[in-house]
Amino acid sequence: MIGPYSTATEMLDALERREVSSVELVDLHVERIEQRDGVLNAIPVRTFDRARDAARSADSARAAGKGGALLGVPLTLKESTQVAGLPQSAGIVPLGEHRPAQDGRVARRIFAAGGCLLGKTNIPVALGDWQADSPVYGRTNNPWDLERTPGGSTGGGGAALAAGMTPLELGSDIGGSIRVPAAFCGVYGHRPSETAIPREGAFPLADSPNPGVVMAVQGPLARSVDDLELLFDVIAGPVDGEDVAWRLEVPPARAERLADLRVAIMPALELAQPSDEMAAKVDELATFLGTAGATVAEAMPDLDHRAYFREYLTLLAMVTSQGKPRADRQADAQQLAGAGDEVFAAMADGMLLDAHEYLALLRRREAARAAWRRFFTEWDVLVAPTILDAAFPHQTGDQNQRTLSIDGRSVAYGLNLVYPMWAILAGQPATAFPAGLSTGGLPLGLQAIGPYLEDRTTIQFARFLQRDWQGFVPPPGY
Repeated sequence: MIGPYSTATEMLDALERREVSSVELVDLHVERIEQRDGVLNAIPVRTFDRARDAARSADSARAAGKGGALLGVPLTLKESTQVAGLPQSAGIVPLGEHRPAQDGRVARRIFAAGGCLLGKTNIPVALGDWQADSPVYGRTNNPWDLERTPGGSTGGGGAALAAGMTPLELGSDIGGSIRVPAAFCGVYGHRPSETAIPREGAFPLADSPNPGVVMAVQGPLARSVDDLELLFDVIAGPVDGEDVAWRLEVPPARAERLADLRVAIMPALELAQPSDEMAAKVDELATFLGTAGATVAEAMPDLDHRAYFREYLTLLAMVTSQGKPRADRQADAQQLAGAGDEVFAAMADGMLLDAHEYLALLRRREAARAAWRRFFTEWDVLVAPTILDAAFPHQTGDQNQRTLSIDGRSVAYGLNLVYPMWAILAGQPATAFPAGLSTGGLPLGLQAIGPYLEDRTTIQFARFLQRDWQGFVPPPGY
């Protein structure tokens, strides 16, 4: 029986067996959105008529013997995803009326595969927060606790998945924006290897790719690992222009059994200590893996984690401030530098990099990538927290001044970047997966970071855990 918590894979099987029609699937999700989204505000851009039209076409295509990887499956996309004729504001008021003239590359692949777009999900201003709160669409609440954030920037997508309003979501990630909502909402999210999926068609890249912009990716979120891989396979591949020659053949996972994997556990970092409950989940998983026969030990790449973090922050600020006039960047940098925090000081430096400094930073990034390659000759995955703690209460005010309370400690808001950034700077794939609930009943999430362009290894690792350790569970009352 297909219901709102069926997986996309189950929906496709039911469609193939003619147990349900695409129109019925879309209607099921439309009804669910109308019932549940009022208090969540996860899907502010709704395209129900479009979804029904696509569903009717999918039913006709299937009746004619045609197929498609997503044929007839309803889904949502992050609001910042480029779709012809639909809003793409990224939560920025002056862009509130921006509607692209054509689909971005990733959206085209999804629609060509037969996906039926239910709507676009909420985000924060300029995708720059671990919340989904903007003056364009308002605030999205976490279905596990309406007083808490669902994460960001793909927060609307995480909430929609957890509430059973969509089986698949496309997000983006340059600061944890796929993996943090997955962790906060108890679902799965995959940050792909940096070059595995086209980068054009997602804010801030607008209508065309920019080869000088590094670290930003688009990737899938779902309630099951099979669905995560399903959407990954649809959207993976070269960008426009390179597809005349390049092909992407992601290798199989390194192991077909959990016992055959070499699993490194990230040691505790002085820079940013996770909550006691998050650390306990890492220990619990390590014990489980050892019992299952995997090789398990504390280890991490040979990198100075403080220097690595500073270089990530510098590069992040450079990327996210692109296009701003120099005077504006100077003013922003001065404000950040005055915040008295190493996170913001490094970002202030990034806003004022000249071309020579940027090239030098990219050379150091390549040295870090080499360190990761050496590490993954000895290990297959690296397990770490996704973020410091479970979902935090809604925050307002200047991010430079925000703090979080974790186990009685006051922690700078910007330190939420520490665990997401490990995969980001060097472009590694990372799969976020549920790790059970806190004593307060909130999801806790961990991540597996893997070798570059071996995305199936971290996805398969999450699949093993979904089967034998922890998986998605719906929020109470849903």
